[in-house]
Amino acid sequence: MNKKKVVFILNPISGTISKAGIPDLIEERLDKDKFDYRIAETQHAGHATDLAREAVEEGIDLIVAVGGDGTVNEVGRSLINTKSALGILPCGSGNGLARHLNLPMNLKKCIDIINCYDVKALDYGIINNHPFFCTCGMGFDAFISMKFAEAGKRGPITYMQKVLEEGLSYEPETYVIEDEDGTHRYKAFLVSAANASQYGNNAYIAPQASMSDGLLDIIIMEPFDLIEAPQVAIELFNKTLDKNLKIKTFRAKHIHIRRKKEGVIHYDGDPITSDADVDISVVPKGINIVVNPKGGKDCRQPNMLQTAFSEIFYNIDLMRQDLTKQSRKVQALNKNLLRKLNI
Repeated sequence: MNKKKVVFILNPISGTISKAGIPDLIEERLDKDKFDYRIAETQHAGHATDLAREAVEEGIDLIVAVGGDGTVNEVGRSLINTKSALGILPCGSGNGLARHLNLPMNLKKCIDIINCYDVKALDYGIINNHPFFCTCGMGFDAFISMKFAEAGKRGPITYMQKVLEEGLSYEPETYVIEDEDGTHRYKAFLVSAANASQYGNNAYIAPQASMSDGLLDIIIMEPFDLIEAPQVAIELFNKTLDKNLKIKTFRAKHIHIRRKKEGVIHYDGDPITSDADVDISVVPKGINIVVNPKGGKDCRQPNMLQTAFSEIFYNIDLMRQDLTKQSRKVQALNKNLLRKLNI
């Protein structure tokens, strides 16, 4: 049997965990009867894309992104519409694509899945010529992604901190969305297009999204008030957001969005400033990805984001009883949580 050639592209600074022991783990766990491998470390932003492209040109069978969703996107964009397959060793701060694919967060178990080498052709999306594999969009999530990137620190605590700091002052925008069924106008908190089900950290923006149906799940979150925010947050983690009355969802192969002016968009959490017009489409079966052959159940454990949300929304019924005091209490809770997050 001919051995498969593998390149592990390791981003030493992505996410919140050390990568120092990963080369030894790969050497120990990877099936050498099946694979010949080497490890390449990225040196700067965008380097993973170059390394992956070079590996494709070499005819490498499997290219494994070792990092978070940003690293996965950088590697994956060089593998679209090629024979080379994408593997993932998730060690970022969100790991949205890995979680959607039911890959374990335990790296030893992930290498075992690579050893099984179960490869499937799956969909990917494009937003204004930028490929994405999980989600893309505009509005509050893109705005927070930009604030997150500017913060200089990684991890769910930083993300949660930005949500708390910026969330109450964010102003919804008006979007004109064209799809196969016509033109629609929405005032929205955010507009998201999901190829996979979640942002990361088990926050499910599109619980029903599939990477093999040739469609994107379009999510329009209409403006909501302070009273409704807790329910939106809870449903985000409970995989029931699509049932919320403030959420409009539909599926499409292609949409075109017009905004009043240029602004931030994101693809797989990576924010950029883009034109007022935004074009989003899906490419069916356009990338080969190593998947979990056993599928796996969604065994979610409470994480820092969920704990944070729980603390903010504790005693929410008391706040409802007195609208005058409500805003002051929410701000006090936010300040208290932010103080704890900064410890």
